[in-house]
Amino acid sequence: MPDPADLVAQNAGPRPATTALQPAPALSKIEQIKAAYCGLDLASRLDELAAQGWESLDEATLTIHLKWLGIFFRPVTPGRFMVRLRLPNGVISANQLAVLAEAVDRCGEHGSADITTRQNLQLRGLLLEDMAPLLAQLEAVGLTSRQSGHDNPRNITGNPLAGIDPEEWIDTRPLVEAIQAVLIGPDGPSNLPRKFNVAVGGAPDSFLLHNDLAFLPANHQGELGFTVMVGGFFSAQRNALAIPLGLWLRADQLPAFTLAVLRHYEQNGDRSSRSRCRLMYLIEARGLETYRSEVLQAYAKLGATEAVAEHDGSHLVTRAPRDVCGIHAQKQTGRCWVGLNVPMGRLDADAMAELAQLARRYGRGELRLSESQNVVIADVPTEQLPRLLEEPLLRRFPTTPGPLLAEAVSCTGNRYCSFALIPTKSTAQAVLEELEQRLEFPHPLRTHWTGCPNACGQPYLGQIGLIGAKARLDGQMVEAVKIYLGGSMQADPRLAELHDKGVPLSALPDRLEALLVEHFGARRREARA
Repeated sequence: MPDPADLVAQNAGPRPATTALQPAPALSKIEQIKAAYCGLDLASRLDELAAQGWESLDEATLTIHLKWLGIFFRPVTPGRFMVRLRLPNGVISANQLAVLAEAVDRCGEHGSADITTRQNLQLRGLLLEDMAPLLAQLEAVGLTSRQSGHDNPRNITGNPLAGIDPEEWIDTRPLVEAIQAVLIGPDGPSNLPRKFNVAVGGAPDSFLLHNDLAFLPANHQGELGFTVMVGGFFSAQRNALAIPLGLWLRADQLPAFTLAVLRHYEQNGDRSSRSRCRLMYLIEARGLETYRSEVLQAYAKLGATEAVAEHDGSHLVTRAPRDVCGIHAQKQTGRCWVGLNVPMGRLDADAMAELAQLARRYGRGELRLSESQNVVIADVPTEQLPRLLEEPLLRRFPTTPGPLLAEAVSCTGNRYCSFALIPTKSTAQAVLEELEQRLEFPHPLRTHWTGCPNACGQPYLGQIGLIGAKARLDGQMVEAVKIYLGGSMQADPRLAELHDKGVPLSALPDRLEALLVEHFGARRREARA
């Protein structure tokens, strides 16, 4: 497999202008906008755009093209932008996090950061004039935000404990880094029909079937490699788990095969309707057999000489993702990882700076982000644990959170997103804290909160999933949620199904209490005198 560092070095520097698609009657309005020019070409013009002022920018530049650089205009905070990073496999160094903390701190009361469900960070409160110097700072410390938004391959996820996990079969970090280097390099796709999620599994709890392309650890003729799963996605119109493509790959084949899949998607995906352009629709339109044959042809065109094996899709993932919180022995003798619960994944500048300091002081200066929006300090010597556990930040970000807060996942909500119908993060935290006071639980429960049907909070994966909605209460329309039950990431996965159509937020604690008692074995605490 190519050395990821070599690949990154080869792909450094500005991306050359790409050949734009020519507008045609079949193209949707957004596709016609994208055809005008590649958003990556704005990288050299950020100072110019800032001098013009964000109010003077045309809507296409502001809301579409800038996203190729990971820069997001937020209508609910006009003039304040969000930057989404790429953090392959959720790995970030203390030095990198300290740079991000300074960027957020410069935003004052407007600044914050969110850990996302794709193991990366989103920085909020930035001004357009901050962008050129910030992107230069990111590059200087080995970070990038390129192609992290809109119709691009999103952050590539992997086992958050890769390299330190006693249970892992494969260290996913070099694989994820190699795939990213290929996808955002000069030969990678830059105009996909829609966003595209890629993930690599390496442990028994690497559930990845919500991705467009997932590589799950699997055996073939006594050799450990990966089976290929395709077509998973969530949207306002439809949700689906990935299905077996019927192929098995060795680790060194993953980068080129991923590039082949995305090139084929870029050339053949539906561009006439935004609601029917995710990969699963292309697979269904072609038929699985034809789709597989075409992808293999695209792989061969890349110069791949080693054959891809047929496979039945069986794999080694047998259980839901672990709760990373707590103190756990690493596979390195005498060292532990310490998982901290970050309530709803929300960080401020002080917390980011302190996390960086703790990683340096007690570990080797490395942190990991999980899809459950929590953070891991890696490589802590066991003799340092007592001192680490006394640090003030661990009272705010505990190692032993309550059974509902430990793995509560939330989108950003209507504080920053104009699509969201409710304030998800603050609502989720308040409701779950209240329920933990009311109830005792036989085991932790995963709840997923999202503000709108676009499902950024992955509600269909939760044992309980909640989607922002409106409901009528006493003749008035009020903030509410739809409640979904039964999502499972175990060996027999399934998506959560609708249980309640519209529960007002004011009635939500009581309604969830009843569901937790009836369906999940919770018990009401005895009233204290």
